[in-house]
Amino acid sequence: MGRVEKRLALLLLIFVLAPGIALADAAPKSGGPPDPKLVEDLVAANRILADQGVLDGFGHVSFRSDKDPNRYFISRSLAPELVTAADVMEFDLDSNPVDQRGRAIYLERFIHGAIYKARPDVKAIVHDHPPALIAFSISTVKLQPVYHMGSFLDGPVPVFEIQAAGGMTDMLVRNLALGDALAKTLGPHPVALMRGHGAVVVGDSLPQVTFRAVYSVEDAKLQAEATRFGPLTYLAPEEAAKSAATNNGVLLRAWDLWKRKVAKAQ
Repeated sequence: MGRVEKRLALLLLIFVLAPGIALADAAPKSGGPPDPKLVEDLVAANRILADQGVLDGFGHVSFRSDKDPNRYFISRSLAPELVTAADVMEFDLDSNPVDQRGRAIYLERFIHGAIYKARPDVKAIVHDHPPALIAFSISTVKLQPVYHMGSFLDGPVPVFEIQAAGGMTDMLVRNLALGDALAKTLGPHPVALMRGHGAVVVGDSLPQVTFRAVYSVEDAKLQAEATRFGPLTYLAPEEAAKSAATNNGVLLRAWDLWKRKVAKAQ
């Protein structure tokens, strides 16, 4: 093979391999394998929230990496009740997968990356669609803490209006801009509703965010039910703060019960 032919062959090889090389360069690097206990708890949280009726075939749960705060872990696109440790994937905070390997990924993963980016205190996130919460997302009545188990709600829950952020959409947070807008609406709060869609719940651990996801729904049910009887009495801010502090100290009681229950069901 002459010099010209060798150059042509080399150029052809570069042309063929370049797209693959570019894709490999574009993929973010791993922040390192997470603590296996966190993966175990992520699987449990998915199954608990399905068992409690907070998640159905849709919705998702994530945790921030314990090795690199700029990475988070979430299942591949799958019904929550079916999630296993083998389904857990790593993403950067722009919600790019570290090692996709052809696996389907959640369209609304941008919810997680944007909130982790905006809220360094957040270690776990739930996105769910319970009807009890959606009812308040489309009402002028604000969801508020009405009993001690919902005390973490810390006052009227903000509502994300996707039209203001993205115009006419399919209601899904499917890009970074919408994720950032949702994170802005959430602000410092533990919960934000998403008009006509669902909610996002955050916490400092998987047990805490699971607790909050369950009891935000229970608070919404109680508030809606009590409205039938007339004006309501909501928790005062000081009552809510004291009650939330107490609940944070004992929430593992509920977590251990729920975790054991779903383990037996497997």
